Amino acid sequence: MTSRLALVDRPRPQLREHALLHGFGTLADAELLALVIGTGAEGESAASIAVRLLSEAGGLEGLARRSGQTLALGRGIGAAKATRILAALELGKRALVAALDEEREPILSFDAVVDWARPRLATLPHEEVWLLTLDGRNGLLGAARVAQGGLHGCALTPRDVLRPALREGGSAIVLIHNHPSGDPSPSLEDVHMTEALAVACEVVGVELLDHVVVARGGASSLREMGAVAGGR
Repeated sequence: MTSRLALVDRPRPQLREHALLHGFGTLADAELLALVIGTGAEGESAASIAVRLLSEAGGLEGLARRSGQTLALGRGIGAAKATRILAALELGKRALVAALDEEREPILSFDAVVDWARPRLATLPHEEVWLLTLDGRNGLLGAARVAQGGLHGCALTPRDVLRPALREGGSAIVLIHNHPSGDPSPSLEDVHMTEALAVACEVVGVELLDHVVVARGGASSLREMGAVAGGR
């Protein structure tokens, strides 16, 4: 794991690019703070200011306890940077409170998946593929459209599916797509794609619970057909 107080003198554009490509969770506290600070001052880089500020405050917890006035008087900070720092810390607090208070919709069965999917997808004139990302208790972490096509389907790779699931930190997924024809029977391409996705999920440690097809004429489960093994 990256050192929480690491000093990395990468240029800010390079640091931003790294964060966007690999995730902000890969950055140390000082690197994140350097992004918030933005620019250096008085011959000192933003990264150096961030490391010094965290050291003086005793870490993020101490920094969050500082008043805006106290922070603004610090060397290399000023009112504008102090405001950005405290605003970022407040956003973090609010996000944590919201996450703790959130009651995630449970996806516990094939019927629950169908209830979620049919009102959204069954009558669309084109095909869409959606991913439900679940936590360890099958609570819904997020829903994302991972592909959209015309009347005759859309191309999709396991990487397209797994990218949002890994970003959400999910432990399991359910794949869903619709058939504009009205027939929910899975095609041979649906089966092959599901089997490839199941292999990829096993490699990265994310459980594929099901691949559900919905249409005006009903719904079908590729897990029941044997294309998805196991399940909770």
